[in-house]
Amino acid sequence: MKNTTRALLAAALVLGVTAGPAVLPATASAASPASLACPAVSARSAHPDPALEAAVACLPSADATAALVRVGGAEGVWRGSSGVHDLESGRPADPTARFRAGSVTKVFTAAVALQLAAEGTVDLDRTARSYLPELIPASYGEVTVRQLLNHTHGIPAPDFPGTTVEEAYANRFRVHDPEDMVRSAVSKEREFAPGERQHYLNIGYTVAGLLIERVTGDSYEHQVTRRILKPLGLCDTYLPGTDPRIVGPHNHGYQTMRLDDGTTGLRDVSVWGTTDGWAAGDIVSTTADLERFTQALFGGRVVRGPLWEEMLTLPKVADFKSGGPAAYSVGLSMKKLGGREVWGKTGGRWGYNTAIASTRDGSRTLVYSVNSTNAKGQDMNEVAQNIMVAAYGRP
Repeated sequence: MKNTTRALLAAALVLGVTAGPAVLPATASAASPASLACPAVSARSAHPDPALEAAVACLPSADATAALVRVGGAEGVWRGSSGVHDLESGRPADPTARFRAGSVTKVFTAAVALQLAAEGTVDLDRTARSYLPELIPASYGEVTVRQLLNHTHGIPAPDFPGTTVEEAYANRFRVHDPEDMVRSAVSKEREFAPGERQHYLNIGYTVAGLLIERVTGDSYEHQVTRRILKPLGLCDTYLPGTDPRIVGPHNHGYQTMRLDDGTTGLRDVSVWGTTDGWAAGDIVSTTADLERFTQALFGGRVVRGPLWEEMLTLPKVADFKSGGPAAYSVGLSMKKLGGREVWGKTGGRWGYNTAIASTRDGSRTLVYSVNSTNAKGQDMNEVAQNIMVAAYGRP
């Protein structure tokens, strides 16, 4: 979609958005969640799980207003929700609500790219420049498709307006064109030679989304829908394009930030454009849909055969920032929890944190959505971390 078309769509949608008060009233400030009555966890499982119940108990809290959790697989099933739909009404969180899944989008993008590789339409060892010669300059001419997908490409992040959450909020309806984001990124010097290190950034998946469009002659959104959403029956999952709203039932997201009066408090950030993420981070889904996707993925029904191993193979390079071992494969990441490998992907948009996870054999899957008040922070949200540990054990 060209810049002018994206901008016109965004302008029309923003004019039609009614999100209620942007700043919470004094009765629902940053201090309010801790003072609200602690609602019980709504569990919908045959067998109780005290650790999972404790992980999401007593929401809203200082760092989360709601949590939705689904654990599945041969090791047992548990489903629960906690917290509130919104701070103003205080009514219970909707367990079927849609939410922004952030970088979980990358798993869908990687799966489409690998399906195209299985069909011979995309070659993972071919350069991105050979597919997008007018967009990728010679200085990045050695970057391969695989390196885009496993974050070893060395392309830096593009420039965005502002560096704080307050500046991001002021630009929340701005439409970012993916080609412009790539041009901004590749105009800079590379961070490292392709394949030498790993740096987790969105830009590789922005390029991958454009590459998918180039080789298919179709939109990225339609390819994800045709290849994954429809075959798996993910009826509550969609790619929002320039629409800054979450369409359908959703629990409100809140973010701690500096308010107009100079104090720090919570602002309702449920309406916020995601074009800066696009193929790297814009998908909207539910825990039920993401659980179905996770089980299909780890059951070998989304990416098949040798290409599935691409998603379970970490490149043998060092992390660009920490110097530690690479933690990201094509689409997924890996952590050792409870003495075993847990593969999956987390995602963060303002007001929302999400994750999908599974043991390699699919015997225990996890999906959560946490309405975090500190999403996209330096550290993992405490409620989200407690859910992960309750499901799999400590690192």
